[in-house]
Amino acid sequence: MLRLRLVPDDTKIPFMKGRFVGVLSSAAISLLSVLLFFYPGLNFGIDFRGGVVIEIRTSEAADFPALRDSLGGLGLGEVALQAFGSDRDVLIRIERQEGPETAQQEAIQAVRRVLESQLPGTDIRRVEAVGGSVSAELVQSGLMAVGLGLLAMLVYIWFRFEWQFGLGALVTLILDVTKTIGFFAVTQIPFNLTSVAAVLTIIGYSINDKVVVYDRMRENLRLYKKLPLRDLIDLSINQVLNRTIGTSVTTFLAAFPLAVFGGEALSGFATPMLFGIVIGTLSSIFIAAPILLFLGENRLGRGSPDAGNRAPEAGTS
Repeated sequence: MLRLRLVPDDTKIPFMKGRFVGVLSSAAISLLSVLLFFYPGLNFGIDFRGGVVIEIRTSEAADFPALRDSLGGLGLGEVALQAFGSDRDVLIRIERQEGPETAQQEAIQAVRRVLESQLPGTDIRRVEAVGGSVSAELVQSGLMAVGLGLLAMLVYIWFRFEWQFGLGALVTLILDVTKTIGFFAVTQIPFNLTSVAAVLTIIGYSINDKVVVYDRMRENLRLYKKLPLRDLIDLSINQVLNRTIGTSVTTFLAAFPLAVFGGEALSGFATPMLFGIVIGTLSSIFIAAPILLFLGENRLGRGSPDAGNRAPEAGTS
């Protein structure tokens, strides 16, 4: 049976030769991402900036592209549409308007006029204003969710492996998250609760990839007890390289159509996911593995290889 291989099974790439370049480059990009967070900053969406939420029920199935074009032409800034319940139920979110409270009411009336002219029979079921205090609570909750996600991953890795693995995974995840925040700052993709979900998904994907690599390293530590850790890490990465790249390419291809053709609602989730897949895969090889080498070189797999414990060559540095 013909099996497609993105990379050969017998690669012997000396990844650890570039460990210093990988870690330093990652740290520099993450530092730049932190600076971008402050300037120019994130393009916070309605969830975090506040605004108006209008719940409607149309007389027939809602035409989202036409409704988005009509509301987008009102000059009200970001307008987000979300389906819920049946195909007639629509949630309209409008960003908070500059000026006094009357500006919010004028925006609501403008939306009402569009709905009455283009979707006669539409029932406006709820109108709510999301104020600054609610937005601040959402920001705090979003940050807490990301922080708890990182902590949960640390505890999981710590108990499953040794502390060096847990610390290496935590540092790598922090670097992955900061790069993702930098991506939002550069692209100015609206950062909202969907973006928080994307960041948490990236964390989960990234840690899953690291578990695969770390698990092979742990197995090889038992098989080749006297193999230098540097060689053992290279060997382990090469052994799982085809699986790691294959999984990443498959996930990337699944998310790509959503980013391109999914519209505003789905692209805000899928586009950061594409970035996260690439970053998570690269960090497993060039960040997590070198950090483990730095932390465990004198604690894991010490000694020189002998005839009974020598593994296939995977490159040395």
